[in-house]
Amino acid sequence: MNEEVKYIYLKAHPLFNNADEHFTKAACACMKVRTVARGENISYGEGEYSKIYLLIQGKIKISDFSETDDELIKDILTAPDIFGDLSLSNNLPAHEFAEALTANSIICCFNVAEFKKLLQESPAMAIGYAGMVNQKLKKMESRHSDLVFYDAKARLIRFIKYWAKTDGNRMGNKIVLHNYLTHSDIAAVIATSRQSVNVLLNELRDAGLLFYNRKKIELNDQFIHH
Repeated sequence: MNEEVKYIYLKAHPLFNNADEHFTKAACACMKVRTVARGENISYGEGEYSKIYLLIQGKIKISDFSETDDELIKDILTAPDIFGDLSLSNNLPAHEFAEALTANSIICCFNVAEFKKLLQESPAMAIGYAGMVNQKLKKMESRHSDLVFYDAKARLIRFIKYWAKTDGNRMGNKIVLHNYLTHSDIAAVIATSRQSVNVLLNELRDAGLLFYNRKKIELNDQFIHH
C-alpha cells in the first residue's frame, strides 16, 4: 500500500495524533493495512506472531465462546479503537476472536514486538495506550455491574443508550442508529436470549420509546431520558 495512505490512516488514530512525522513514518514501515469485509474474522496470531490492531474505520465485535459454544460478545468497537493482544504478552485468551460488523472496515496491524518498541520510543504514546486499555477495563466493570444489579430490560435500555451515545446520529428530535447488530448479537452483549430481546424491543416500540427495523433504530428524547 502507498506509504502516504498508511501515514494518513495512522494520523487519524488518537495514538498517533500528536506523533511527529519521523516517528509516524517509522511506524508505517512496520505495519500492514487491511480492509476487512463484513463477517470476516480477524486472527490475533499466536506466540511471537501475536498482533495488535488499530481500528481506523468500521465496527468490530470481540467475542468469546463458552464450552457449550454459547457466544458472549465482550465488546463492540467503533473506530477509532484498539484490539488484539492488548496485554502485549503473547498470551492470548484461548477462545476470543474478532469479527467485522461493517463492510470495508479498515485496520492497521502491528506485530506485538514491533508495537512494544514504538511504545518504548514514545512515552506519550505509551501513556495514551495505557489510557485506552484502562477505558476498556472500566467498560468491562460497568457491564459486570449491569449483570449483577439490573434485569434484562434495564440492561437492554442501558446498552442502547450507550450505543446511541457512542455511535448515534442526531436527526431533529431523534437519535438514529445504523442497525448493524442482530437480535442475537444484542442478546450476546446483555446476556439474555434472542427471544427476550425481540419481546423487549417490541415492548419499547409499543410504548412509543423507539422504532426499529433491520436497517435502523430511532430513539426519541423520551427514551434517552427514560
